[in-house]
Amino acid sequence: MIWDQLTSKQLSDLDKNTPVFLNIAATEQHGAHLPVATDRMIGGHFLNLLNEEIPDKILILPPVAVGCSDHHMEFTGSLSLSHATFAAVVKDIVQSVIHHGFHKIILLNSHGGNQGIMTVILEQLGFANPKSHILGATWWTLAKPELLKITETGPGGTGHACEFETSLMKVIAPDLVNEDLIAAGGNVPTFYLAEGDMLQGGKVSYYRTMKAMTPNGVYGDPRSSSPEKGKRIAAAVVEALKDLVNEVAALKAK
Repeated sequence: MIWDQLTSKQLSDLDKNTPVFLNIAATEQHGAHLPVATDRMIGGHFLNLLNEEIPDKILILPPVAVGCSDHHMEFTGSLSLSHATFAAVVKDIVQSVIHHGFHKIILLNSHGGNQGIMTVILEQLGFANPKSHILGATWWTLAKPELLKITETGPGGTGHACEFETSLMKVIAPDLVNEDLIAAGGNVPTFYLAEGDMLQGGKVSYYRTMKAMTPNGVYGDPRSSSPEKGKRIAAAVVEALKDLVNEVAALKAK
């Protein structure tokens, strides 16, 4: 079920134990070959597929389409919210949902730059709403075991505008993928203990701008992308989301 496609009465009549999803995304550069809407479109794709499979078991909120992307601002087209503004927007949306009686909320994150502040948001909302179940999941972390079976690019290959994101966009909006501009990422070694990607995390946290990590805005290797791979990635993520929904639905009221 899609939150903003229902009437106020329909929402009022729904079972308030229904898990409610909020996609937190970003609007930022994704190299020369992908649109700046990539993160939002990927998060929305997963939730649309999930809604097709279990439409009566979930509610999907309008996405937060601009995230924390200061590290991308050297690339034209990137939009960013400060951590404080982003947190305020997300918390206000969730508090609105809780106000209407729903108490199981899942933040589905589709942007790496949102991960840190998402943890803070969850802690603050959890403390303020002790009777609610509020969770956060980043899609590539949630489905990591299956995604490791799909990747072909090795460490550093699934970072940004990469094998995974490009494969997904070839399924979601192939007309927006500039095939002739697909090129390997310009991965630049910085501090080896912080090197990592979606599936192979660094051992320490270390701030770097995206331009310092890769001058062409691509981290990884999108040359290994394909629509078939995009479908496999989406299927793995949707299965992981279905498992999450079942676990959250079984949580008892506090």
